[in-house]
Amino acid sequence: MINVALHGAEFFGKHGFYPEEQLLGSKFVVDISADFEPQGALQNDKLADTVNYEHLYELTFAQMQHPRKLIETLCQAIIEDIVKHYPYVAIVTVTIKKLNPPLRGKVDHSSVTITYNKPGNGI
Repeated sequence: MINVALHGAEFFGKHGFYPEEQLLGSKFVVDISADFEPQGALQNDKLADTVNYEHLYELTFAQMQHPRKLIETLCQAIIEDIVKHYPYVAIVTVTIKKLNPPLRGKVDHSSVTITYNKPGNGI
């Protein structure tokens, strides 16, 4: 099993339940982890034989452009894009952290984590 991951990818997005959150926007940090069995001969040193972390970033960037009320919805959309483009992934975990959420006191971040397990992968 191979794991390809992005840690601490930063984005600006207009996600949040309240109208002012969707108007003003906020900073988000995204972590993505994708586990899969090798698709080709890795000794060939070809990008097509793995999950391209640059592509993971671009898929996430595209989803961050569409405001959503729930971080859960955003997280699920990112996972769906990854599974669509890399149908051989067995497990995908996405964590989205919303920095400085608008609460009464100081909070570093709130977060949502969703893990996808491909049906039949035995995990």
